[in-house]
Amino acid sequence: MSIIGSGLRLVALTLTSLLWSVTVLAGEVLPSWQDGAAKNAIVAFVNNVTRESSDGYVPPAERIATFDNDGTLWAEQPVYFQAFFAMARLREMAPEHPEWAREEPFKSALAGDMKALMASGMEGVMKILMASHAGVTGDAFHSEVSDWLQASRHPDTGRPFTQMAYQPMLELLDYLRSNGFKVFIVSGGGIDFIRAFSEPLYGIPPEQVVGTTLEAHFEMRDGVPVIVRDAGISLIDDKAGKPVGIYRHIGRRPIFAAGNSDGDLQMLQYTTMPRDAGDTRPRLGLILHHTDAEREYAYDHGSHVGGLDQALDEAPQRGWVVVDMKKDWRRIFPE
Repeated sequence: MSIIGSGLRLVALTLTSLLWSVTVLAGEVLPSWQDGAAKNAIVAFVNNVTRESSDGYVPPAERIATFDNDGTLWAEQPVYFQAFFAMARLREMAPEHPEWAREEPFKSALAGDMKALMASGMEGVMKILMASHAGVTGDAFHSEVSDWLQASRHPDTGRPFTQMAYQPMLELLDYLRSNGFKVFIVSGGGIDFIRAFSEPLYGIPPEQVVGTTLEAHFEMRDGVPVIVRDAGISLIDDKAGKPVGIYRHIGRRPIFAAGNSDGDLQMLQYTTMPRDAGDTRPRLGLILHHTDAEREYAYDHGSHVGGLDQALDEAPQRGWVVVDMKKDWRRIFPE
């Protein structure tokens, strides 16, 4: 064989080796995601904003990603998991409040009647949350949530609630972080509730959690400085409250946002819609569509939890990626 022939063969072998390496590496990206449009869009976006040679390059300090929690990072059916915690707290407190056996929404909550509790609307839910969440120190509340998570199980699957996190989303969090993103939770759930598990479960430290926030005050108790949670709300971090929470807590506009319901609509709009004609920075919105009744749940329009209507209709015109849980995920929960 000539020198030229040997050289061409070496080049061909090298290219083959490189292509094989790229294929292997690509296979390691988001392994619980099916190959398809949703996964491809995520990978293409990340490549675009992280390659310095790209027109869409975004400096690491500005790579902010925000994720809803309930229904996006972990399950939310048959009701938000924080509601289960609140009802457990109410049962513990009930002996000191015999009137709850006659008064709604406490009567329904103590009976475990989720349909009646949800029918009481936001006003009823807030009464439950105020009664079960206020009047304790921040440290005590953190311990109560942690203890409850260790002892409790999901009513349908029998899994610990922390094993109801979605494996594909855990991989997505890791993938973004490995590419220089700073990841935040922006949830309608209670900020202190989520902070009790966000770091061990998601790798998201408590200072990177934005959520519905109770009023609080400082006290000295037996010579110890404490923060006491009060029966008032300073931020409802849902719907239009989510961009406000991002503005207050993060101080940067995200370039990536993920949600699953109309409660995330305004966060998706705030993240992806340009500020003006000169704003050409790449941005990505992602909606998780619950379509898998066999492995999880199937719901969207009209659901009393995680209703998805307007955001789903708006997704095509905004270019948001809609993840079909049944088609786009190889598995749902961690093994």
